[in-house]
Amino acid sequence: MSGMDLSSIDDLPKDYYGKLVANNTLPLWPSLRAVLPYGKPVRRTQPVIWRYADIRPDLLRAGELTPIEKAERRVLVLCNPGLGLENMQATASIYIGLQLIQPGETAPNHKHSPSAVRFVVEGEGGFTVVNGEKLPMEKGDLILTPPGLWHEHGHEGKGPVVWLDALDLPVIYGIEASYCIEGGSQVIDKAVGHCTARYRQGGLLPYASLDRRTSYPLLRFPWKEVRESLQQLAAVCAKGELVQLAYVNPETGTECLPTLGFSAIMLRPGEEITLPRRSASAVVHVVEGEGHALVDDAQHRFGEADTLAIPTHADFTLSNASNSAPAYLFMVDDAPLHRKLGIYELFS
Repeated sequence: MSGMDLSSIDDLPKDYYGKLVANNTLPLWPSLRAVLPYGKPVRRTQPVIWRYADIRPDLLRAGELTPIEKAERRVLVLCNPGLGLENMQATASIYIGLQLIQPGETAPNHKHSPSAVRFVVEGEGGFTVVNGEKLPMEKGDLILTPPGLWHEHGHEGKGPVVWLDALDLPVIYGIEASYCIEGGSQVIDKAVGHCTARYRQGGLLPYASLDRRTSYPLLRFPWKEVRESLQQLAAVCAKGELVQLAYVNPETGTECLPTLGFSAIMLRPGEEITLPRRSASAVVHVVEGEGHALVDDAQHRFGEADTLAIPTHADFTLSNASNSAPAYLFMVDDAPLHRKLGIYELFS
């Protein structure tokens, strides 16, 4: 049955097919294998790499060409050619952009229905305000701007600040639920470090959290602490075991956001690791180091601040080019969405 050739549109009488179209209907069977293939999904997402050295000059020029007042968010979107550049998708469900803010600028306050995070690529002095808390932005920091929460960005330092935006925009836009609301600048009513001080050590929570849990208790994950935790984990992992930490809600132990998952990976010096094949798609950003990635049949050499797209169901191998220093990577994936839909698969 699986090898059966299905009838095509050409097998149908033209008057019959024309009547179907006139009634806003179509026959399923000529397109059945396109939408429901056997064995593996049809994938248009390509295992592409975006090299930061190529993109950075254009991003800085955007700062010269377009004032923040005219841009609102000054972003270059990383577009996967397999999905069509105009669709602004890194994978079918993940949007990725590189955002620039210059000293003294403010990206105005708003909130929106898509889930979003910011992962800092370079610069000092930037900050994001989320629901009245001012969150410093240092290289490698992950900052959450969950759906429906007010957020704005600013820059009090010198030189450019650049961060990676990751959103579930393709999903929310695809179901016609994407919109934002503008607002006036927020009043900062929480001390700096409000959330990170309360959830500093894994396994320890403010006692009141046992009775009064919140949806997004931790909004900033400092890279210095994540990096140190990766090193500690690597010290107790066996050779060949993947060193990977998940960013989670500290009160529930579940993913930070409803549809997107985040994790950090450490490749020990000279290490090559094949990650488990999964149903989820992913985007991988290089925080430190350089190496090689093999995604299905596509081979890429990567360096610091480069970004890679990993299609669903892809075979994925990472190797560290250095024999003396570790490499660190940040991963965004849509595994939480797959889990909620009941379609998540992990292949041995």
